[in-house]
Amino acid sequence: MTENTVVGLAREAIELTLLISMPMLLAGLVVGLVISIFQAVTQIQEMTLTFVPKIVAVLLALLVSFPWIMRKMITFTEHLILDLPRFIK
Repeated sequence: MTENTVVGLAREAIELTLLISMPMLLAGLVVGLVISIFQAVTQIQEMTLTFVPKIVAVLLALLVSFPWIMRKMITFTEHLILDLPRFIK
């Protein structure tokens, strides 16, 4: 296994991790921004008002994007397993 192969696999793994975490992160970001604007406008500073909607949004984003995430992870794993003989050389 060459250095380029290891670096390439690590890069692919990091890209996949960032890609599959993006729906949940974006949902939390958007909901957090909306809640922050709401709190600034109404001057309500309740801490549970920020956490509960974010948690719900992240869970909903996970439920919606789970099939896509699984397809991406299965494709990546199949690629690794099928290319194993090439990596051993």
